[in-house]
Amino acid sequence: MQQPRIDLRSDTVTRPTTEMRRAMAEAEVGDDVYGEDPTVHALEERTAALLGKEAALFVPSGTMANQIAIGVNTRPGDEVLCASTSHVYVWEAGGIARLSGVTARTFAGDGGLLSVDELRDVIRPDDPHYVRTRLVSLENTHNRGGGRVHPIDEVARIARWAREHDLRMHLDGARLMNAVVASGIAASEWGRHFDTMSICFSKGLGAPVGSALAGSAAAIRDARRLRKLFGGGMRQAGVLAAAALYALDHHVNRMKHDHENARLLADAFASTEGFALESGPVATNLVWVTVEPSLGTAAEVAAYLRSHGVFVSALGAQVLRACTHLDITREQAEQAAEVIRRIEPAMLSAATLVY
Repeated sequence: MQQPRIDLRSDTVTRPTTEMRRAMAEAEVGDDVYGEDPTVHALEERTAALLGKEAALFVPSGTMANQIAIGVNTRPGDEVLCASTSHVYVWEAGGIARLSGVTARTFAGDGGLLSVDELRDVIRPDDPHYVRTRLVSLENTHNRGGGRVHPIDEVARIARWAREHDLRMHLDGARLMNAVVASGIAASEWGRHFDTMSICFSKGLGAPVGSALAGSAAAIRDARRLRKLFGGGMRQAGVLAAAALYALDHHVNRMKHDHENARLLADAFASTEGFALESGPVATNLVWVTVEPSLGTAAEVAAYLRSHGVFVSALGAQVLRACTHLDITREQAEQAAEVIRRIEPAMLSAATLVY
């Protein structure tokens, strides 16, 4: 009998629930490129209000939302300041340079969480020889930082510094609602520190497709033009917007269970010889783990876990990531934790040979 699959590779693997599918099937739709899809309008208005912004734009992906934001906030030849591990820099295929003609200057931060002290003296001189420092991009939660929540006091300090120097602020909020649930700080409170911010509906919120970019009415007018340029105009997109609306209504508060399940997995890794948590205590739904060479490689551990029905991501020679989400029950998290606790070097060798 085939083992049940416990898929911890990403929170993007979720599938729409029966109720979400029903909402999608019953959605009122129109041609959104003509501005005629009422369900998209409803989602954009809901998202803008949620994030405390004047307007929002529904787009196919978080990458597109972030790259549109780069284009809206900069001119070709400008510079964006961001963490060296930020999604917008590492995992968006060089879009900063290729799509907007902008360079990036990166900083290590504290596990990717930047501070104003790190940024204070980095603005380029007003001189034709230099790029113009124009935008600060933060990520909350920070994926590569172990899903940590960027402290809002530090975000506020960075925002004050940025405004003093006529810099703009963008938030990659792909997992913003995880930060909201973990911190108890409303999305609009985070939003007031940023000129633009993205939110993803297809990660922890569990929708099949879609993100949104929010900002001022003028910024979103510019964003709509860039969405068309980037090929992101969708037609009867209300069937997708309906899923996002359903997610906002039903899948936010339950994220606390994902965070509890992630801590359960983190405890299993931390208590098993050969593993170390990369970012300390787990705050949300991401567990980043270092595999000690004495145990084996990340690929060998992933192969062993796969052979027992548990799927994780090997994202480096000695680095694993496990991610909890809507489709992972408490029972499944406990089962995965038990498999993790049984890992020994001899088992990895056998699993690698068999898999």
